[in-house]
Amino acid sequence: MPHIKFVLPTAPTQPVTMNMGMPMPSWYDITGLDERANENCKGIEESQNKIKDILRKEHEDLGLNYDRMVLAGFSQGAALSLFTGMQLDEKIGGVVLMSGYLPAAKTKFRLNDANKDTPVLHCHGDSDPIVRLENGEKSQAWLTQSGASNYKLKVYPGLVHSVNPEEIQDVKEFVESILPVDNDFRVKLKDPSEMSIKELKATIRKAGLGSKAVGMMEKSEFVKLVKDYRNGEL
Repeated sequence: MPHIKFVLPTAPTQPVTMNMGMPMPSWYDITGLDERANENCKGIEESQNKIKDILRKEHEDLGLNYDRMVLAGFSQGAALSLFTGMQLDEKIGGVVLMSGYLPAAKTKFRLNDANKDTPVLHCHGDSDPIVRLENGEKSQAWLTQSGASNYKLKVYPGLVHSVNPEEIQDVKEFVESILPVDNDFRVKLKDPSEMSIKELKATIRKAGLGSKAVGMMEKSEFVKLVKDYRNGEL
């Protein structure tokens, strides 16, 4: 899907109750594997805001509409995607959950009217011992009862807390259906000449051009490097 940009944030490292209180990458605290809807999910609001900031930046910097954005993830990342996406004030293109669930459903979640008909694809294995299928089914029921009208739960026989080729193909087809190629849209990139040195260096770093910038001192050199990269001259 070359017309789609993928942004892959990493969860912060923080103490997790289930990990005997030891720090590990986690979007929020997990206290158990039983009734997920009753979890307090300490830290989930902070993670939610981080994801919202990423979406806002894509919108402001590139001119990308929210309805051309999809939140997707596996396990806890799936949970955060659903929790964040369905509460946004802006309507998004869709949500993908793989082996996930709706966290803090009874304590911190309120479905936003803007996303009541947002397409949701929830993929779940029926042999998952970590996030049991029962939790996935409860999440679908909770969202549907709250007003979500486009929530699909697909179950994969024999699949544990993992993914398989069939699921990956289903996700690909779902994303292509809600984010088709739009030949009328062009990402709006800031003119390198109008960038600050800090912005130029960040752009060069993200493009993997750090080695080509070694020894550069003048802003004009950084500007030329970014322009050459965008013009396919490197």
